[in-house]
Amino acid sequence: MIPKDLTDNAIQLLQQLIQTPSFSREEDQTAELIHRFFQKNKIPCERQGNNIWARNQYYVDEKPTILLNSHHDTVKPVQGWQRDPFQPTLEGDHLYGLGSNDAGGPLVSLLATFVYFYGKTELPFNLLMAATAEEEISGPKGIASILDQLGKIDVAIVGEPTSLDMAIAEKGLMVIDGEAKGKSGHAAREEGINAIYIALQDIDWIRNHQFEKVSSLLGPVKMSVTQIKAGYQHNVVPDSCQFVIDLRSNECYSNQELFEILQKHTQSELKARSFRLNSSGISLDHPLVKAGAKMGMQTYGSPTLSDQALIPYPSLKLGPGDSARSHTADEHILLSEIEQGVNTYVRLLEGVEWRLETATSVK
Repeated sequence: MIPKDLTDNAIQLLQQLIQTPSFSREEDQTAELIHRFFQKNKIPCERQGNNIWARNQYYVDEKPTILLNSHHDTVKPVQGWQRDPFQPTLEGDHLYGLGSNDAGGPLVSLLATFVYFYGKTELPFNLLMAATAEEEISGPKGIASILDQLGKIDVAIVGEPTSLDMAIAEKGLMVIDGEAKGKSGHAAREEGINAIYIALQDIDWIRNHQFEKVSSLLGPVKMSVTQIKAGYQHNVVPDSCQFVIDLRSNECYSNQELFEILQKHTQSELKARSFRLNSSGISLDHPLVKAGAKMGMQTYGSPTLSDQALIPYPSLKLGPGDSARSHTADEHILLSEIEQGVNTYVRLLEGVEWRLETATSVK
């Protein structure tokens, strides 16, 4: 039985987090709140930048280690809020506020779970709790900056709103800047080489190309041209057309492989902003997934990106809340979802048969 005060304290922390702006790169105040939460529960913790982490009291190197991870940064509020996004507004079971769903609810549920297990002496595993920064921008000062300090980790549970089903795979992301180059000339005469027309040929290929390998969980690779810029005067043939490609990769390809295919079939000069956000996931045979399945959880592939992309070991995404509410006006989570989230995390960890050496990642 989960003590009620554990859930109550988690909800109280979530309300404090909502009241405290924590845009990516500006999470110092919420980091302090989480630091105080650990202090209140008499749990030693470490901090680097705006990342806070702690280990269970009876941590033993020989045991398998599970990372519990979620983020405390938020996006900026969108237009259309009917309530103050920085005021935790409780209406019945609904708690409204920026970051309540993504990922405040999962974060405080994981923190409550960690507190529940912290002082237990006979755990068959180690627990490592990390509340991290810059997730919304996949920034260099988020979880990637502390991985080398966390030590050996066998598997991770990433707290994101999944309606308490298991996202066992996640699409990767690659943002590519393209530039078609032509030759300027007077628009009234047959002069120049129009860079827009070159770009249009490439964009048409990007729009219609279907990559051969399709994932059973994540579906096909998806490419979208989301920005374009060319020309500065109506009577001058543009010699440059710049555009941006948003590419969502599945586990069948690395981002590097996909980039090379794009470059081979386009005339424009392409430059990937990063190759590091590859597709990620965990095997259906992993003990953690099997335990969740026994509890009746569904498995699926997630189209959205999280810190899973930066975690170099098997991981699944799981948490209370609904992904469809993220980054929306009047974002909210249900208090009952948080209570259910804590219970689900606890039951999952208690039900796993930890033979992690047999588990394999799908990365």
